[in-house]
Amino acid sequence: MRIFDVTFCLVIFGLLTIFSGQAISADSTGKLPYLDQLPPLIDRKIFFDDPEIDRARISPDGGFIAFRQEYNGIMNIWVKGSDEPFDKARPLTADERPIPGFFWSRDSRRILYVQDRDGDENFNLYAVDPYAVTDQNNAVAEPGALTDAEGVQTRIVATPREKPEYVIVGINDRDPALHDLYMINIITGERELLFKNNHNIMSWTVDDHGRVRFASRQTPDGGTEILRLENNELERIYHVDFEEGARIVRLHEDEKRVYLATNKGQDVDLSRLILFNPDTKEEELVEKDPEGEVDFGGAVFSEVTDELLATYYIGDKQRIYFHNDRFREDYDKIRRQTPEGEIHFVSRTRNEDIWLVSVSRDIDPGTMYVFDRNSGETQLLYHSRPDLPSEHLSQMKAIRYQARDGLEIPAYLTLPQGVEPENLAVVVLPHGGPWVRDTWGYDPQAQFLANRGYAVLQPNFRGSSGYGKKFLNAGNKQWGTGYMQHDITDGVKHLIDEGIADPDRIGIYGASYGGFAALAGLAFTPDIYSAGVSMVGPSNIITLIESVPPYWVPILQSFMLRVGDPDDPEDRERLKEQSPLFSTDEIQAPLLVAQGANDPRVPKRESDQIVAALQDKDQTVQYLVAPDEGHGFVRRENRLAFFVELERFLAGHLGGRVQPDVSPQVARRLEELVYEIGKADANEGFCCPLIFASRL
Repeated sequence: MRIFDVTFCLVIFGLLTIFSGQAISADSTGKLPYLDQLPPLIDRKIFFDDPEIDRARISPDGGFIAFRQEYNGIMNIWVKGSDEPFDKARPLTADERPIPGFFWSRDSRRILYVQDRDGDENFNLYAVDPYAVTDQNNAVAEPGALTDAEGVQTRIVATPREKPEYVIVGINDRDPALHDLYMINIITGERELLFKNNHNIMSWTVDDHGRVRFASRQTPDGGTEILRLENNELERIYHVDFEEGARIVRLHEDEKRVYLATNKGQDVDLSRLILFNPDTKEEELVEKDPEGEVDFGGAVFSEVTDELLATYYIGDKQRIYFHNDRFREDYDKIRRQTPEGEIHFVSRTRNEDIWLVSVSRDIDPGTMYVFDRNSGETQLLYHSRPDLPSEHLSQMKAIRYQARDGLEIPAYLTLPQGVEPENLAVVVLPHGGPWVRDTWGYDPQAQFLANRGYAVLQPNFRGSSGYGKKFLNAGNKQWGTGYMQHDITDGVKHLIDEGIADPDRIGIYGASYGGFAALAGLAFTPDIYSAGVSMVGPSNIITLIESVPPYWVPILQSFMLRVGDPDDPEDRERLKEQSPLFSTDEIQAPLLVAQGANDPRVPKRESDQIVAALQDKDQTVQYLVAPDEGHGFVRRENRLAFFVELERFLAGHLGGRVQPDVSPQVARRLEELVYEIGKADANEGFCCPLIFASRL
C-alpha cells in the first residue's frame, strides 16, 4: 500500500462553530418520547475507557500471571505471582501506545509482544523478563527488541514446544510483499533463516520441534493450495477452488496426519473437521455441525497428550461438543461454579493442572476465573469492568428476517431496556471485514447505543462468514448497490414492518467495511437514513483495491474475485457505480467521518475524498482525524473523544440521550481531532488539522 505522508498545517482559530457544545442540528428531530422510561444513564467511560484489568495469561510453569493494566495512563503489561493479590503486581512495560496483546514463551522466561508505530501495522517483536526488578527509581526496564526495523512487519508463526527458547516469525524485510520465515532465540536475539519465501506463501504450519512442515498459498485462479515442505522443496497435497476454503487446524499426534477444516466438494456447503493423510490422501471425517447450521468453529486440544478435547460451533450462540470424558467433567465443574455465560479457555499451565477461563455474556464483557483441575475448585480472579451495571444493560437477541429475494438473513437485535419495542429510533451497526460475522456476546457499542435510547440492529448480511460457502459467496461483487447492502436495507424494512422502528429515526454506523456500508446506505438509499457515521470506511472501491498494503499482494487475487478487478473495464465501471464517492449528489443525511492518519488498510484518502466532495456540495459533514492512529482508534483519549462526538451527533439527528459532562482532557483531544479539508487533501492525501480554543 502507498501510505501518504501527512503534512500538518497548524491553523489556530479563536472560535469553534461546528463543534460547539451540541452537535449540528441538535434537537432538529426532537428528543425521543420514551427517554424517561430508560434505565439510568451509564457513563460512557464505563463502556469505552480502558478496562481495569484484562487479558490475563498464566505462565506455563504456573508461577506468574501476566495481564494488561494502565501504567502512566496507557495499557501496558504487568505481572504478579500466581498466589499474590493484584496490588502486589509490577509493571513490565512502559510503552507510550497501548500494547495490543502478549504471550508467554514456552519456558516462562520471557513475555513477548508486538507493537507498531501509531497504527501503521509495521509490527516489531519485543521480549520482557518477568523476573526483572525495577530499579531504585521504580523505572521499568526497556524491553528487548527481537526485531527492530522501520517499515517492516513481523508476524508470529509458532512457539515450538520442544524448543521453548525460540519463537518462529515471518518478516518482510527482504520483500515488502512476502514474509520470510525465521527462528529467533528469545534470550540472545540470534536469528536463523528457515525458509526464504519466494513462493507467495501466506501461512505456515510448524511442528513441536520447530520444523516447518506445511505452508499454504493462493493459486493464480484464487484458490488455495496446501503444500508439504520436505528437503526444502514444496509439494502440493491439497487444493480447493476459489469459492471453497481449507486450512490446517493442527498436526495430529502421530506427526503424519493433519486436522483440516475444509468445505471442499460440490455437495459440501458447511466446513467440517477432517483428518487428512498427506501420503495416501485419505480423509476421515472427525465432525461436522451436528445441527447442520454453521461452519466448523474451532477445537480445544491437550498440550500434553495432543488429544482432541472438544469442538465448538458458533450458531446464534456458542455450542460445544466434547471428545474427552475428563474434559467434559472439568467443564461441568466450571459450569456449576460460575454464573451464566459462555466459557472460554484462555490459558493453562504446561502440565494443564491450572486453567484461566473467562465467562462472558451479552451483559458481561468477561469475568476471569482460575480453575484447579486437581481440586476441581474455581476461584474468581477479576472482573474486567467491575463498575459496569449489568442490571441496566440490554439483552442481545438473535433474529431472522427475509431479504427481498427470499433468503433468510441472521442478525442480532439489542433493544433499549424498559421501553416497549414500538416506534423506536434505530442504529444499524454493520460489521467490518466483510468476510467475518457478528456473534452473540457483550458489545460495548451496542450496549452504549441501547442505553442512549436506540434499538441496535447487527445484520450478518450475505458475504458474512460462518454460514457456509454458499452464503459467503453470495456476497461476491455485491458491495454498495448489491445484495450485501440490500440485506442491510431489508433488515431496516423488517423492523419498520414489525412496528419496532420509527422510519423517521434510522441511523447507520460502522467501521471498516461497516463504514463503507454506512456511506453506501446514505448514498444509495437516502430515503432510509436520517444520519450516518463512518469510521475508517472506504468511499471508492477502486482506489481501495489499488492501494492495498504490499503484504496483501499474495491474497490480492481472491480480493479482486470477491470484490472486483479495477483493471477489467467492465468491473471498473461496476465498482464505480458501487462506490459511494460517485453518488454524493444523492446523500441527504448528515454524516460524521472518523479516520486514522496512518491507516494502511483504508488509507486516509478514502475519507478525505468523500468529505471534500460533500463539503463542495454544502452537505452537512463532520470530520475527525487522529494523527496517531491507524485502522481504528486504540488510544484512550482518541477513543473517548470519538464516542463523545458520536453520542452528540446521533442525539442531534435521532433524538437519543446525551451525557452532558466531558473531561477537559477529552474535550481538548476532540478539538484537536477536528479536520478541515483543503484542496490538497482530496487530491494528494494531505490534511490540515485545526487547533481550536478550548470550549470547556
